Amino acid sequence: MKRALIIGAGPAGVTAALELLRTTDVLPLVVEAEEFIGGISRTAEFGGYRIDTGIHRFFSKSDRVNEWWLGLLKPQGAPSPDYAEIGHPSKLVQGGPDPDKEDKVMLFRSRLSRILYSRKLFDYPVSLNATTIKNLGLLRMAKIGLSYLKACLGKKREEKTLEDFMVNRFGVELYKTFFKDYTEKVWGVPCNEISAEWGAQRIKGLSVGKTLAHALKALLPKGKASGGKGGETSLIGEFLYPKLGAGQVWEAAAEEVVRLGGEVRLGTKVVGFACSGRRVTQVMLEGRDGTAEVVEADYVLSSMPIKDLVAALPGVPEEVSRIANGLIYRDFMTAGVILEKLKLKNPAKKGTPESRLPHPPDSWIYVQESDVKLGRFQIFNNWSPYLFADRSKIMLGLEYFVNEGDELWSMEDEAFLKFAMGELEKIGVAEAKDFIQGKLFRVPKAYPAYFGSYPEFPKLRAYLDTYENLYLMGRNGMHKYNNMDHSMLTAMEAVKCLREGLASKASIWEVNTEQEYHETRKG
Repeated sequence: MKRALIIGAGPAGVTAALELLRTTDVLPLVVEAEEFIGGISRTAEFGGYRIDTGIHRFFSKSDRVNEWWLGLLKPQGAPSPDYAEIGHPSKLVQGGPDPDKEDKVMLFRSRLSRILYSRKLFDYPVSLNATTIKNLGLLRMAKIGLSYLKACLGKKREEKTLEDFMVNRFGVELYKTFFKDYTEKVWGVPCNEISAEWGAQRIKGLSVGKTLAHALKALLPKGKASGGKGGETSLIGEFLYPKLGAGQVWEAAAEEVVRLGGEVRLGTKVVGFACSGRRVTQVMLEGRDGTAEVVEADYVLSSMPIKDLVAALPGVPEEVSRIANGLIYRDFMTAGVILEKLKLKNPAKKGTPESRLPHPPDSWIYVQESDVKLGRFQIFNNWSPYLFADRSKIMLGLEYFVNEGDELWSMEDEAFLKFAMGELEKIGVAEAKDFIQGKLFRVPKAYPAYFGSYPEFPKLRAYLDTYENLYLMGRNGMHKYNNMDHSMLTAMEAVKCLREGLASKASIWEVNTEQEYHETRKG
């Protein structure tokens, strides 16, 4: 039997392993350097609470991906207690499991995201409504409107940078008000130094015009507005989320891999490769105790950072190594904090189910405030009531975008939690006296960056594609800022190329670039 060595047990890695077992006779061995499943999509536990270190909505335009998720965790057939208590309507599937009685359940959750700017909450995406006008004032609204018209009717900028990309779609004033500060927090560099390709990957077809059209459709009677998977992912109103956190899906997938005869090894890193011609023949592994092992491999599917992959390959040309070494990543920290309550008031309209909550009903809130480092935070109470040891408490996930080894990354955990609570106080979200406990998580190489040597990336890709049995997949594996479902689709395409003996790997690279995926859904 042929064997595939799969590097990484994140969404791409476990998807590839399961696809191999379901559609081929190739036996997968998944190796993961960390001690957990899920990569950035893991769910960790502390003090009786479960928290995602990088939270994800489960929503995709791909039917295949949606069905894959629901094949592991079934959609709920009975309401969850938090929605039942406030009278929130629950979408239920007849015959589906009761989340109070079973764990392998997907919950239907309402999506609400907002922007915190000038200590006020604004809709995300930005909406033209009374709240926005009141918060900004007529003068600022007029400036934004004129700036947007100029962007629509005037000469378009050549889109070399992310700033060009955003100004062309939103106008200078709206870009500066709601996009610039947050985006520069994420990347740590000015938007005019980031490739426009980041916008193409992450913002796609979203524009002010589409946002307004979406708002108008919401005013139509039910059944008149088009919905479903055809809309922009930034505008969806509902999503699936696992009962026990995002990592539950990948833990379930890994269990299925083992059940079907595959193997998953944690705490095992790849330290080298041996090649014969243009084929990888052996992979050198190192266990958590320093034990070395050489594994024969007929195929290698890699989601490890390309920089590390190239460093481990023998005989790489100097130019290729230079480009790989010049790739830049943005690292990530999540501070999970448990609070008695929030200072930030619930602004939901009186009489609505959401108004009965003791906290804002938002899934997450983007912090567009230049005087704090905090980039975004989740209110986990709105994701799943089953993550909590005590549902009367508030759990926030505070997201910080950093560089490994910088001042924030290097802080002692307790000092960082104190710093983070100080920032929450500063922007009026919570008070330090209401802090109960917290836990800090560091995620290296969370975001592949579109600067550094990235403009030369096609040369690097062309070289790696010459390895006949090496398939790159996933976010870091392709140095491509993919969503979770895109990472899964790259794994599915990699297995397809392997299964069908395709020489070209173009279909893997086309995931999250083809227009059909972005704009329409066929079939």
